[in-house]
Amino acid sequence: MSKVASTYHQRIAQEKRALILTAATALFLELGYDRTSLARIAERSGVSRATLFKQFPTKAALFDAMVTESWSTAGEEDPPPAGNIVDGLSTIGRRYAELLSQPRMTDLFRIVIAELPRFPELANAQFSRGKMPYFESVRGYLLAEHEAGTVRVEDVDLAATQFLGMISNYVFWPTLLVPGWEVSTERVAQVVDEAVRTIAARYAATGPGPPTNG
Repeated sequence: MSKVASTYHQRIAQEKRALILTAATALFLELGYDRTSLARIAERSGVSRATLFKQFPTKAALFDAMVTESWSTAGEEDPPPAGNIVDGLSTIGRRYAELLSQPRMTDLFRIVIAELPRFPELANAQFSRGKMPYFESVRGYLLAEHEAGTVRVEDVDLAATQFLGMISNYVFWPTLLVPGWEVSTERVAQVVDEAVRTIAARYAATGPGPPTNG
């Protein structure tokens, strides 16, 4: 197979994958996870059942892909280099706010929350495949800053949780509870800036030192 043909087939496969994930999200929201079949998803997405089953043999595999896709922008760029905690956290904070502002992220959490009593494995997938890998990247960045002597962080897990929580508690969580909740671009920038300032001030360091939990 020529390189051109291979690239073409890859593009078509990616387009069909996107159609499947979009249809699955819509149906999970509309009918619930339990009542949505792979056959119905294939029909809604306009792809053959064989194509869908080839990519996603089970609903669980499809949901895992939805989680990975929803959090994918978090891993597209490497963490900023250590050395300037304000610049680094500003970059991470903007990326996080942008990620949380995507409609697919809100949809994903709504599905998980609605199906949690009957399908706790969906929450486990959301946590282990989406939230946790992103958290670990932020944790790793803060640890690198600590080792560089930029900050002194005794509890890296807590510091990462504090930083991400200050952003998500304003930018994201109200969207699940308050109809029509919207945050302007200017307000998002302010929220990120204040979170950065708070962490930088709290963990200001005079020199390097090992964290007590790492």
